[in-house]
Amino acid sequence: MIFNIQRYSTHDGPGIRTVVFMKGCSLGCRWCQNPESRARTEDVLLDPRLCLDGCDLCQKAAPGVIERALNGVIIHREKLSAELIPALRTCCPTQALTVCGEEKSVDEIMATVLRDKPFYDRSGGGLTLSGGEPFMNPALALSLLKASHDAGIHTAVETCLHVPWRYIEPALPCIDLFLADLKHIDPTVFQQWTDGSAKRVLDNLKRIAAAGKKMTIRVPLIQGFNADEASIRAITAFAADELHVRDIHFLPYHTLGMNKYNLLGLPYSAPDKPLDAPELLDVAQRIAREKGLTATLRG
Repeated sequence: MIFNIQRYSTHDGPGIRTVVFMKGCSLGCRWCQNPESRARTEDVLLDPRLCLDGCDLCQKAAPGVIERALNGVIIHREKLSAELIPALRTCCPTQALTVCGEEKSVDEIMATVLRDKPFYDRSGGGLTLSGGEPFMNPALALSLLKASHDAGIHTAVETCLHVPWRYIEPALPCIDLFLADLKHIDPTVFQQWTDGSAKRVLDNLKRIAAAGKKMTIRVPLIQGFNADEASIRAITAFAADELHVRDIHFLPYHTLGMNKYNLLGLPYSAPDKPLDAPELLDVAQRIAREKGLTATLRG
């Protein structure tokens, strides 16, 4: 299942790219900017600001699940079922209520990807799988990567690598670049902020490096989690000494995805202000240079 296809991207790998966003992730990062990507199934988003007074079309589409009250529309999300999704996709005239996620075949997705092959050829771009976590749907990921590879299109995967190695390994011959998150080295801190296993991620990173695959390490810097010199040193040392990568990207924390939690009816437990630490970012770049890495700041 996917939830978006973004053409003409220039921030998800080299050149001009088409990014396919896939549903499903096994982590629960507090700062996740795409919370609508976590579930493998469809999500329903509601923006009350766009609701029309007196409109009850969504309530009619899902009686007993959606109701209008004095304080607006209420969605009883625990009662949502797959059978209701088709009606909910088309019921709202203002798009106050939207459904995130849809099943598309490999041929349907590749029809969009192939549309821009001349731009990939000229710019060195291609296909990027993102998410969510693309390897949470290993069969679809492999099929898309193989189809692109066979068509002579450069392939990249944005991944947290928090999946079994058997989900990743079959796709290795079809992947030109890994854009791999390295969020933290400490297993306790990693688990507290992501609900996941740092060991699983670090082991997968080592296996990818041992396979000789090109990899760029990406480090989201979040205050209270890893936006401190000690954490940055540990992460950078692992990237340089254990993985022998050449490129590392530091991604300062921002809050652009915060409103999505409201749309999904979810609490937001990450910091409510963007990272404002220019001196620390300078330190991060210096530490990377000292380890022989090319450091890039990405917004």
